[in-house]
Order: sequence, then structure tokens, then C-alpha cells
Amino acid sequence: MSKCLVTGGCGFIGSNIVDRLISDGHEVIVLDNKSSDSAKFYVNEKAQYAQQDISNYQLTNTFYADVDYVFHLAAESRIGPSIDNPIETVQKNCLGTASVLQCARKWGVKKVIYSSTSSGYGNNPHPNVETQPDDCLNPYSVTKIAGEKLCKMYTDLFGLKTVTFRYFNVYGDRAPKTGQYSPVIGIFFRQRDAAEDLTIVGDGEQRRDFVHVSDVVSANITAAMTDVDDQYYGQVYNVGSGKNYSVNEIASWISDNKTYLPERAGEVRISLAHIEKIKNVFGWKPQVDLEEWVRSR
Repeated sequence: MSKCLVTGGCGFIGSNIVDRLISDGHEVIVLDNKSSDSAKFYVNEKAQYAQQDISNYQLTNTFYADVDYVFHLAAESRIGPSIDNPIETVQKNCLGTASVLQCARKWGVKKVIYSSTSSGYGNNPHPNVETQPDDCLNPYSVTKIAGEKLCKMYTDLFGLKTVTFRYFNVYGDRAPKTGQYSPVIGIFFRQRDAAEDLTIVGDGEQRRDFVHVSDVVSANITAAMTDVDDQYYGQVYNVGSGKNYSVNEIASWISDNKTYLPERAGEVRISLAHIEKIKNVFGWKPQVDLEEWVRSR
């Protein structure tokens, strides 16, 4: 079995990756500074944890010794806080990613799987295809796309094998349910369970491509453990369902009680993933149907 390091491994997606790696018999190290004020932190007793800031190269680089695969998820991952504090977002997402890549390069890591975002597409026509130009509407997306370019550079210049995933809207077990910028499905469930109205931002007709966290985990593990031609490293791959739904549709599956709030700045109207590239290169495709999952809760 392999030795794996997961940055941000106490969070929503990262902790699900940790659990899958442990279940598959791998040794796992988690680096997480537990700085998010809107997230619950998850720990697997079979993994090794270090509460460290990934942007501090001097303090973190020795954790990468003998590591085979790095899954890099640690980031400021919320649009609102990135708008409020762009400098801190650059520190976490740009310097943090550069430090992770340099550590991986120093210790001869086999692959780095980098978690990025579909928000880098901005207002491009949909479906979003990996060949579209960047259109970043907020500091969060700017810094995550900068991380993508760092990954490509480390592949092209230093030969470090990197794979970048642009996640669309991830939902599922452990998704945050509190905070203004938490994923909408988790918020809706919390509001329903508390007998509150579902709060919908804007008119609710904005459409999103939702992908289940178990499918995101599968994409990460598949990319790490599957050998492909060198030409496919340093590239970006969409991770979505290839379908989209309006917020109003999703709300209707959960509750009839709704309240509408003003629109927020810096957010796209429609997202939809074109997922043929990841299917063709890694043989991955989503398994969980959104409506079936929501209606079963």
C-alpha cells in the first residue's frame, strides 16, 4: 500500500478522501490548520494528523518524506471571505499551493492531485470545457486558478506529475450546513430540520452542476492510482455530473416553505460541466444521482 498526504484533510471533501484511503489500506498523513470558522473538523483515528499551516515550507516539508501521493485540498474555499480579505486568500491559496508543490518536488512525490474550482470559468458559455479561457469573478477563483498554473509549471519545468480537478458544486455527507456561503443543499436540510423557511439567494433560477462527494473522492483516488501517459499530467479536468438544476428545483424536493434573499456579487448564473475529458483519460464518471439522493434524505 501507499503513503499518502492530504492537506485540508479535516474538512468536508478532504475527510472523505482520508476515510477512503484508510479503508483501502493506505497510510495517511493529514496537514490541516483547522482555521475555517464555518466547518466541523473530522478525524479518522487511523490517520496521522498535524495542525500546520501548509504555506510554511520550513515547518511542513519534512511531513512529505517517503510520501507517494499528495491530495491538496487546503484552501480558503469560500467566495465571501475571499472578497472580504483578498490578501489572506492569496496567502493561503497561492503561497500555500507553491509550498505544497515544492515540498512534493523535494521529496520525490509520485503525484499531486490539486483541488480547484469551476468558478474559474466565470461567465463562459456552458457547458464549461477545459479549453475555455479563465474568467475569474472574485479573489477565490483568481487564487485557485493561479494554483492550477503553478501545478502546470511544476509538471513542465520540474517533471512533477500533477493533476488538477475543477470541482463543480459538491454535496453530500459532511457538507457544511451553517454560514452564509456554505453549500446550498446542506443549508436547505438544516433549515428543513429546524422547521425554518429555505432561504434562496436571488430568484432561485440560477442553475448549478452538483456532484456528490463520493464521486469526487473516486476521481481523486482514480487519478492518483492510475498511470496515464505523461502528456495528461499538468492538465485540468472537470469533475461534475454533466447535468444542472435550478436552486428552485432542488428546494422543491425538500420543502414548500421558501424565503428569497437579495442576489450576491461575484457569482455566476449558470454552471454545467463537460466531463468527457476525465472520462476518456481516467475512465471516471459520476455514479450518484442528485434528485434520488436529495429525496432519500
